[in-house]
Amino acid sequence: MKGCTHIYCGDGKGKTTAAMGLAIRAAGNGKNVFIVQFLKGGPTGELKILLAQPNITILRGRPDTPFTWNMTKEQKEEVTAYQTQQLQQAIRHAQNGRCDLLILDEVMASCNLGMIDAEMLKAFIQNKPEALELVLTGRDPAGYMIEAADYVTEMKKIKHPFDAGLPARLGVEW
Repeated sequence: MKGCTHIYCGDGKGKTTAAMGLAIRAAGNGKNVFIVQFLKGGPTGELKILLAQPNITILRGRPDTPFTWNMTKEQKEEVTAYQTQQLQQAIRHAQNGRCDLLILDEVMASCNLGMIDAEMLKAFIQNKPEALELVLTGRDPAGYMIEAADYVTEMKKIKHPFDAGLPARLGVEW
């Protein structure tokens, strides 16, 4: 079966939520799922459920990593090297046929911030294994990503409680 490329992008809530929903659906149907969460290392509620599934593997950022706007130059270099290693591992998994669904969560932010090997990512997206289902999430996808995609879904923020001063809530935003 031909695998497709999905993009969940935009400034609205729901990009990661949509990707994780697809992960649960795939795993529930016996598929092997590999997830890389770029720029994310803190605890989130979905991890408890996802990590309990024997056919889901998740790579994440280090828990003590600050937001990018608070990083020193050295921290950015360290995170870039770490994330590029995670991307390499995901690519190896996909090319070896060890996953049916590969989710690269917040890969667009990593790419747009120059915190991942962008050429490696581009080459992989444009030459992904035929049967692999690939999901990319984040804001501002590059033109080549949209061109390679079979699905492009944009989450558009119309209203969000954060704008009214309500902080992120456990069980809803994280």
